Amino acid sequence: DEQAAAVLKFPGGIVAGAAAAVRVGLENAVRVFGTEGSILVPDPWRPGMEGQSTKIALARRGEEPREIVIAPPAPLYAIEADTVAEYLERREAPQMTWDDSLGNMRVLDQWRQQAGLVFAPEQPENQRLPVHKRPLRVRADSKMRYGRIEGVKKPVSRLVMGADNQATLVHASVMFDDFFERGGNCFDTAYIYGGGSCERILGQWVRNRGVREQVVILDKGAHTPHCNPEALTRQHHESLERLGMDYVDIYMLHRDNPEIPVAEFIDVLNEHKRAGTMRAFGASNWSLARVQEANEYAGSKGLDGFVAISNNFSLARMVEPVWAGCISASDPESRRWLTEHQMPLMPWSSQARGFFTERAGRDKLSDPELVRCWYSEDNFERRDRAIELAKRKGVEPINIALAYVLAQPFPTFPLIGPRLLSETRSSFRALEVELTPEEARWLNLEE
Repeated sequence: DEQAAAVLKFPGGIVAGAAAAVRVGLENAVRVFGTEGSILVPDPWRPGMEGQSTKIALARRGEEPREIVIAPPAPLYAIEADTVAEYLERREAPQMTWDDSLGNMRVLDQWRQQAGLVFAPEQPENQRLPVHKRPLRVRADSKMRYGRIEGVKKPVSRLVMGADNQATLVHASVMFDDFFERGGNCFDTAYIYGGGSCERILGQWVRNRGVREQVVILDKGAHTPHCNPEALTRQHHESLERLGMDYVDIYMLHRDNPEIPVAEFIDVLNEHKRAGTMRAFGASNWSLARVQEANEYAGSKGLDGFVAISNNFSLARMVEPVWAGCISASDPESRRWLTEHQMPLMPWSSQARGFFTERAGRDKLSDPELVRCWYSEDNFERRDRAIELAKRKGVEPINIALAYVLAQPFPTFPLIGPRLLSETRSSFRALEVELTPEEARWLNLEE
């Protein structure tokens, strides 16, 4: 606040220097330097404040500077008021778009983050209320749908928020508040996410908002190479400490280790469930054969088995695993098994990581991971059909892709990983799309 400076880099090789201070008298001017000369705007903050003319100095290379006088049509704030009135119904004026405003805020956030400036009200323990300063509550216009998972007494929102990418509590709080107020109550995190910071941030948000009994926490542990009963127990206890919770609603093994008999995993998971530190448990990236083997063992011993799994599932077929050891359940055999057993699926990369947005296309090869994992001719045919159906229904192709996951004949609770509020809004539109079984089969090239 007392004195700060920044260097800003923009597309096209433009570099800008900015400074602000209350203890130092700075030159309140804008100077623009280019290959052909320079421009000086001596008073950019209040040009034509009372309708006066504004003088700008233009200096071309090799020429004498000359002064340009700009006469405004009206006083500064009158122009501003007229602009607001003209675009009031649209709620956005082309002179200052929402993207412009959000861009400014992102720069300010980055500036403060790099400077390490945190005000007292922003300390984690003091962030008790959302930005609107009202208690957190589900909005009356929520379109959320809910389902049930065995062992979890609360209804579970059909969309699950990924608590895996939020680096600060401020960012997480805005994202989580919005998700909760839209009706979302299930949050997915894991021992390895952010080196533990994601669990800590999620736990702090839950405490700040006082919503522990209103949310469903899905936590995962025992990722390769620490996929064994001993590591599971150690990581589970450490995760509870990070979260600041006595229990998680659903605990999942993050990976499988086929060298360890399923009985050893089932036995230790039942121990933790009996101890009350997990209400139910499941598996992520396990083959359905191993899941069935584990549940058959549990049934033979009178123990609890897996109540849900979290493998990849999306309209687009995963051509290659996104990460080593990942397993997809999008193939016909897996879908038949899930339908027969009515096993809840909580799929990751449920929207194929952007394959159904403008980022992808047969001629768009700039994202090597998108190309490696999702590019194939059959997937592009699915994408073409999603685009066609989206036009008929008045939504975006990404909404159709997520609606496909929600429209399966077995319970699905797709994980979403929005980084921005606009991405959350986009995902929620899928809840308003109803696909018939025939449309779902057509999208998946079955008709």
